[in-house]
Amino acid sequence: MTPTVKTILDKYESDSPAVKAKLARILMQGKLGGTGKLIILPVDQGFEHGPARSFAINPPAYDPHYHYQLAIDAGLSAYAAPLGMIEAGATTFAGQIPTILKLNSSNSWATSIDQGVTAGVDDALRLGCAAIGFTIYPGSDNIFEMLEEFRELSAEAKSVGIASVLWSYPRGGDLSKDGELALDVGAYAAHMAALMGAHIIKTKLPTAHIEQKEAVAAYKDGDWSTMAKRVEHVVQSSFAGRRINVFSGGAAKGADAVYQDARDIRDGGGNGSIIGRNTFQRPRDEALAMLDKLVRIYKGEE
Repeated sequence: MTPTVKTILDKYESDSPAVKAKLARILMQGKLGGTGKLIILPVDQGFEHGPARSFAINPPAYDPHYHYQLAIDAGLSAYAAPLGMIEAGATTFAGQIPTILKLNSSNSWATSIDQGVTAGVDDALRLGCAAIGFTIYPGSDNIFEMLEEFRELSAEAKSVGIASVLWSYPRGGDLSKDGELALDVGAYAAHMAALMGAHIIKTKLPTAHIEQKEAVAAYKDGDWSTMAKRVEHVVQSSFAGRRINVFSGGAAKGADAVYQDARDIRDGGGNGSIIGRNTFQRPRDEALAMLDKLVRIYKGEE
């Protein structure tokens, strides 16, 4: 274990050696192993957007084995997916890459801002997963039920030595569309995830917009002109960087934008990216080249 990883783990003061071993497994995996930086491949878009919208652009990606192999060959930190995707390659790829079992999911037809629990901690234990993943929607009318669900699931996971990753995506309620990506809202979402006891926090990259009128005064003297400064504030809100904070890759975009996001995350002190569609929707060779460049960016080589 590197001094960098040990310093990160020392900040998780209440966790058992088993949980810290799972976090260490993720932090020491792949090409970024030992650096404190992470790149995680998430493939839950089939639930969220449907198979054709997710995979038709790159048909080999219909096969769950494709994603396992992509994450392994790219030297990534972990692979995150719903139950069926993890099960479909659990034996073939056992021990080759840490897995994160996504425990709740939605679909594009639902009108409520919510997700259903689609797997359990017992599944994560059975499949040898390093962590569970869960999404909350701060702002949704269903947020309190989602918080209670995560409280129960994360407590159970900790009791059997499994870490937790919390996707914290504000939407619904009084939030405007611009407010979903606002700086104050994103920082609030990250802080809420830290308060819930998540080991790894996943948030979206924020804009400079301030949504809450009550928060304007708190932000008026700050310089939020660059994404790196905004990332730094989100990390600050994650217990002053005492929790691992990674950022969403978002919708499909050009390669240059993906690389700039990574530079901003790195320069703002974030721990890395969870990047899905921007890799697996590209041909495999292009995806591997992109991920290799992202590794070099996070290492400070580009």
